[in-house]
Amino acid sequence: MFKKSIISSTYVLALVATLGCSEAPKEEVKSPEPTNKEVLQSTTLEDASPGLDTEKLFIAIEKRSDEDKSRNDARNPMQTLEFFQIAPGMTVAEALPGGGWYSKILANYLGSDGKLYGINYNDDMWPRFGFFSEDGIQQAIERTEKFSDMVSEFAEEAPQSIGFTFNTAPNELSGTVDRVLFIRALHNLNRFENEAGTMSEALATAKTLLKDDGLVGVVQHQAPETNLDKWADGSAGYLKKSAVIEAFKKAGFELVSESNVNENANDIPTENDAVWRLPPSYNGTADDPILKAKVNAIGESTRMTLLFKKAQ
Repeated sequence: MFKKSIISSTYVLALVATLGCSEAPKEEVKSPEPTNKEVLQSTTLEDASPGLDTEKLFIAIEKRSDEDKSRNDARNPMQTLEFFQIAPGMTVAEALPGGGWYSKILANYLGSDGKLYGINYNDDMWPRFGFFSEDGIQQAIERTEKFSDMVSEFAEEAPQSIGFTFNTAPNELSGTVDRVLFIRALHNLNRFENEAGTMSEALATAKTLLKDDGLVGVVQHQAPETNLDKWADGSAGYLKKSAVIEAFKKAGFELVSESNVNENANDIPTENDAVWRLPPSYNGTADDPILKAKVNAIGESTRMTLLFKKAQ
């Protein structure tokens, strides 16, 4: 059984009106035919998220800076969080929140009745990258403890929040989390899996934190299935969808549904490409006008969007 969720221009205009627009459009605005990015196909989960509040989510997205909102077209936060069936008041654990691009939305959307946890790499993972200075490593480690302070700055009525690593999740949080999100967060975990078990540990932590009816949402740079597995191990930023699904299956999850909302048909990486060549990183392309124009024409990476639950 499938359902389609379409964010039409008509509905968005109605939401904008709630934010204080005084003039209605003079001409009737007709909803366009759904595009690939507007259509979400998902298995219906009865009562999985009865409190979904599309208007509040829209407002939370609009409250951010213009710089943050400039990435909306590439990252589709509204459709993505709707697909993950997140509701205000939920308890959400966000893997690798970084500077808080998604945390800013979640903090305002979950509200003071919700909880938001930030899960970072284990402290001993940072030196594995090989390019962080000692000061950089220390700053990365300290970011975990600063997560709560960061969230409190994002919202006037912020959710309760704490930060921890994949190997320091508090025991009292076991079985209390509604959603665990891995948004562009799996590639380095998979990259160091063979030497440190980082991917399997992260998924085990997610399973431990989740309620029995909880869900795991994944957005991940997607490698072509025909590319070599060695290249698609995460070191170039990309993972194969089949490998991600298999890793979750091995960890005790089953795939509930998937969406094409974050796919980008222009991004077809070869085995000579890394995801960081694209915006917003521009690694290796920022100083070359021709290369930069080419990657701008591609846009941000193509990404799988998946939803998992604990296997029965």
